[in-house]
Amino acid sequence: MTTTSVRQEYEVQLEPLLSVPVERDLSLTQRLWQHGWLRKAVILVVIAVVWEAVARYQDNDLLLPTFLQTAAAFWEGLVSGELPAKVGVSLVILLKGYLLGIILAFGLTSLAVSTQLGRDLLGTLTSMFNPLPAIALLPLALLWFGLGENSLIFVLVHSVLWALALNTYAGFQGVSDTLRMAGRNYGLKGLRLVMHILVPAALPSILSGLKIGWAFAWRTLIAAELVFGASSGKGGLGWYIFQNRNELYTDKVFAGLAVVILIGLLVEGIVFNTLERLTVKRWGMQR
Repeated sequence: MTTTSVRQEYEVQLEPLLSVPVERDLSLTQRLWQHGWLRKAVILVVIAVVWEAVARYQDNDLLLPTFLQTAAAFWEGLVSGELPAKVGVSLVILLKGYLLGIILAFGLTSLAVSTQLGRDLLGTLTSMFNPLPAIALLPLALLWFGLGENSLIFVLVHSVLWALALNTYAGFQGVSDTLRMAGRNYGLKGLRLVMHILVPAALPSILSGLKIGWAFAWRTLIAAELVFGASSGKGGLGWYIFQNRNELYTDKVFAGLAVVILIGLLVEGIVFNTLERLTVKRWGMQR
């Protein structure tokens, strides 16, 4: 019978690594530059400066007003209350169409993950209507609903529904079989399985679909108002741009476009970023 000797423990003393310099504390400028909002603000300032320089070089207010002229028109519209009123009209219609599109998309995708007929229905409808531009439905909207709010809501629902349904269904399809079986073991079926298992697991895809649907709906609304303008006797932001273009107030046209961009930035930066920070990023589902 052989015996093995136990190796004696030993400890190696490592020499301090003096050749690598120790990192110093970041300066105030470097610390500020870590904030995303500051970097984006710098980008916007650079764009404004370039805009001002190009407009002054061209020296034609009718074609391209300067940034300062546009800012003055923007401030005048805010003080007079005209711009807030137009924005309010557009946002009320947008929210109605957006929420209705979300409800229909959720119902359609819930049916698709529950039954084979629902999957066939979703695949057929998205293949037919997703490539169809919402603006192409304006003539039909006018015939069916007349010149008013209902026509705008119809095209908004079309612009939101298919993008959101496709992203949501793709997210549902990406949910692992393990989670599905865990839900079924707890007796979850149909809508309960969708709400408690599929929706939380597919939330990154759902949020992406909501952002895409919002962008489609916002630009569709502005384009629709540019085409047939007022709804229920009140024009929105697109109609404000169209009217000032006809009257050759180019600075007000640019002010209206700036409002469109600002609303897009605010919704993206506040609403959707907050939702992502409180949900998928907090849960470790997204960086």
